Amino acid sequence: MLRKALFLGVAMMATPVLAAETAKNTPAPNADSVTRGTVVVDGMTIPYQAVAGTILVHGAGYNDSNEVLTKRGIKVEAGKDDEEKNPPVASMFYTAYFKDGVPSAKRPITFLYNGGPGSASVWVHMGTFGPRRVNTPGDQHLPAAPYALINNPQSLLDVSDVVFVDAPGTGFSRIAGKDAAKEFLGVDGDGEAFTHFISKFLAKYQRYNSPKYLFGESYGTMRSAVVINDLEQEENIDFNGVILLSQILNYDNSADGPQFNPGVDDPYVLALPTYAATAWYHHCLPQQHADLKAFLKDVEHFAVTDYTMALRQGADLPENERQAIAEKLHDYTGLPVDYILRSDLRVNGGQFEQQLQAKTGMATGRLDTRYSSPTLDPMSKEVDYDPQSSAISSAYVTVFNDYVRNTLKYGTDETYRLFNPEDHWDNKHTQPGHGYQPKGVPNVMSDLAMAIKTNPNLHVMLNGGYYDLATPYYEGIYEMKHLPMPLNLQKNIEYAQYSSGHMVYVDPTALQQLHDNVAAFIRRTDNLH
Repeated sequence: MLRKALFLGVAMMATPVLAAETAKNTPAPNADSVTRGTVVVDGMTIPYQAVAGTILVHGAGYNDSNEVLTKRGIKVEAGKDDEEKNPPVASMFYTAYFKDGVPSAKRPITFLYNGGPGSASVWVHMGTFGPRRVNTPGDQHLPAAPYALINNPQSLLDVSDVVFVDAPGTGFSRIAGKDAAKEFLGVDGDGEAFTHFISKFLAKYQRYNSPKYLFGESYGTMRSAVVINDLEQEENIDFNGVILLSQILNYDNSADGPQFNPGVDDPYVLALPTYAATAWYHHCLPQQHADLKAFLKDVEHFAVTDYTMALRQGADLPENERQAIAEKLHDYTGLPVDYILRSDLRVNGGQFEQQLQAKTGMATGRLDTRYSSPTLDPMSKEVDYDPQSSAISSAYVTVFNDYVRNTLKYGTDETYRLFNPEDHWDNKHTQPGHGYQPKGVPNVMSDLAMAIKTNPNLHVMLNGGYYDLATPYYEGIYEMKHLPMPLNLQKNIEYAQYSSGHMVYVDPTALQQLHDNVAAFIRRTDNLH
């Protein structure tokens, strides 16, 4: 469905509106908490207002007529059927940081979230562009509490207001009503919820005429593709830009479990540059290379030429060519030739993480392959846990729970859910112009392409870490180069890679580069200059 013909007049003001919402048979929200603070970025002190609160969103097809009439003082008698329906509703938690003293039309606003699916946004909130962040230097397991919460010199408040949003059922967000999990916990339901949240946020804080951006990480990039298209087609709201970090738009490209989808070899091809970068970092290559970027260019070329052609031949690949490809893979990954041959030239992510440092009894990270920890089972085929997640999760969870309660003054008596407790996620997705795609993994490349085609002024920025094996950087590039849209629109997309992993921002140097790149992207596209 393309854009609905809606004609709405909206007044834009600089002062935030802080009214809380309530509804019958819905999760009861806390009152919004408003605090103030300052952050120093590049030597400049930025005063800001922080608002922690919730916004209620309803499921697809919800009719708000009764709600609106009731707010206007018009009594509406609910029928028995209406009471029994108990429609699904989500109370979505957010933390917004507004720079003081800037008119809304002159101030960009960026909505940020993590992925999962089913993860709260504590990671981007405490690690990227808020006024405070966790200090995570190095690639080692952090000591236990107390952890350091520091002024964030890489906060994005120097160029944009920022809003961190928790997905339905995660963090302080809650869902309720009939079939709420079925309504909100899925590719399309989640996208609708975020679309409605953003629309209501823009109205509540009178930010319709601000330059607007989405920033999603991991599954959040898949969500961004759905949401930006929904915002355009369903809400008639164009955004200035979409910022993607550690992208995956098609789960068929994932290096996690491609052996269960035989005949589809792209995951092995797209993960190879990350294998090479990781082996280079851990000095596991038979010959070390001085220039990582130049080395990866060679690997990328081999991946999409000789390696791809070899895998396409399957059982018809001549034995001498099979041996030559295995030896080349050894040169690029450090894995033994015999192991590569026994794996039929196809090593998935979990196998690589288990085997790369097997001689020293160490498991290699998935989210960030620079991290290593003792393997749980040296005889396991694949790695059994993620060293980076074990190394830093306690710091993020501890610091955020302390910060949100003691600094933001919110959620004292509530549990902050790191992950959604519901055992449900619906992968079915209605692609633009199509019906449901076959059951299985979702592909939202058409959504992003549709958003760019129907708004040819939309700019997209793809950021990736060389050491990310959850969503390999080259996989994101491949997806962008294969969006179903005219070639001339490829100029709307720009790319940046970093010497970091999935959570690029855990590395302070990479975080500074990420900040500078994103800030420059916003300045180029905010239509204010």
